[in-house]
Amino acid sequence: MKGLAVGIGVVFLSPILLAGTGMMLASSADAVQSSGSFSGCLTDIDSDKVAEQVTKILDGASGKDVHVEGLDLPAEQVPNAAAIVAAGLSLDVPKKGQIIALATAMQESRLRNLGYGDRDSLGLFQQRPSQGWGSAQQIHDPVYASEQFYKHLLKVNGWQQMTVTQAAQAVQKSGLPDAYAQWESLATALQSAIVKTFPGTGDDADDKDTNQGEKPSTSTTSCAPGQDGSGFGRIPEGSVPKGYSIPKEADPKARKAIEWAMHQLGTLYQWGGSCTNAHGSDPMGRCDCSSLMQQAYAHAGITLTRTTYTQVNEGKAVSPARLKPGDLIFSRGTAARPEHVGMYMGEGLVIEAPRTTKPVRITPIKDWTILAARRVL
Repeated sequence: MKGLAVGIGVVFLSPILLAGTGMMLASSADAVQSSGSFSGCLTDIDSDKVAEQVTKILDGASGKDVHVEGLDLPAEQVPNAAAIVAAGLSLDVPKKGQIIALATAMQESRLRNLGYGDRDSLGLFQQRPSQGWGSAQQIHDPVYASEQFYKHLLKVNGWQQMTVTQAAQAVQKSGLPDAYAQWESLATALQSAIVKTFPGTGDDADDKDTNQGEKPSTSTTSCAPGQDGSGFGRIPEGSVPKGYSIPKEADPKARKAIEWAMHQLGTLYQWGGSCTNAHGSDPMGRCDCSSLMQQAYAHAGITLTRTTYTQVNEGKAVSPARLKPGDLIFSRGTAARPEHVGMYMGEGLVIEAPRTTKPVRITPIKDWTILAARRVL
């Protein structure tokens, strides 16, 4: 297989890549950056449709009449995706690894061979010459860049047991560690479509990693939940939005925690406050973000540690796309050391003690940049 895949990369892909290199580099000046404005949630991908459109591009179609959901410039992006898959095949990387690579390139560059990025970041994976990824010229070679990504991925202990976003983050060490998972469905469809265009691969390649002992990914996206809270309109601070009720399917202990937290609505934030008497006259009895979480769950019989820095390690990690009422969500700072925490209430809403001079309030989850989420039940 390895020899075959190398041949594919050289014989089959090189004409596409050589023909498109000038266009890729020339168009990078107006390309979207890795923090681009895409906000969709690609969870319902028509794999057959993707395969049809990808085949058209690889057969030489101009791209004018080709549409692939999530790709705004398929004539440029599909050949880059093909280079990533071919590099994976040449290194005998299992299917999951190829999907991780595609999802990573979608997040970092939208599958475009960028000539710019954060600091000296370049190319499909936004690799940095100053960090030892290679020279700028090398990184601009899609095959070289892909091989470098795979070589780093294969050194990650247990990567096949990780979710897509965990494995990608282990390589990239991004400031947005949960963002890669939103591309998993599209990356899966692209890998499946592209690998079938290579002679001698297809189903065999798809089945190759079935005996690798890996566990399936537990997360397919890190987009926001199905509801983002915008339907409630403007929510006056300290009030419960009209029409909200705790979802019936909420865990009983989560329900108790949410109910208790809601009784603190309108009380002023106090940094370092214990949240043991938020309505009292002593400011130190009021709530800060983490003490609100701690005391809410204490009244439900669940013990949490005191600070945001430690609460981010409580319970188990969950995908922000699969939040349940009572889950803790974290923002500001980094995923490993977040600076703010709130509690998901269902219906796209979060209860929080935001900051000094502000009261305990309910906000729509669309206003949150979620760095991590934990289920403590």
